Amino acid sequence: MNMLVSALIEWPRGVARHLAWLGPLFARIVTGWVFLWTGWGKLTHLPLVTQNFEGWGIPAPALMAPLASGIEFFGGILLIIGLLTRISAGALGVVMIVAVAAVMWPEVDSFLTLVGLEEVMYLALFLWLAIAGAGRFSVDHLLERQDRDDRASTR
Repeated sequence: MNMLVSALIEWPRGVARHLAWLGPLFARIVTGWVFLWTGWGKLTHLPLVTQNFEGWGIPAPALMAPLASGIEFFGGILLIIGLLTRISAGALGVVMIVAVAAVMWPEVDSFLTLVGLEEVMYLALFLWLAIAGAGRFSVDHLLERQDRDDRASTR
């Protein structure tokens, strides 16, 4: 049994420890890139986006359309560089929750349909990034390291 546990659990865990930086980096770059461009598309077609928000019954569409579009655009940029990752991922997660609740919900007829939505997949990634953080290759990591060094030097 020890050999089985070692082969199937401990060995992959050791490999994963060496690659721990890759998950957040890849997730940030891919989702950041997608949302940078979807946000840009919405910002450059704001009257249409506002009209869509009205049709979906989102309150204060004239305010919420540019807000959501800006969160997507700037949140995407911030994710790519790994700056304010937890805040950006949290804000983008809220945008995904609103998208599911206001736009996609009428199409949801089962749990399987719900978890199959693209927005729910993005929500899962944003939740992970908001909790785990940006990872080693990020501006957040550099700022955290600088803050640690500054605190250590003042002791």
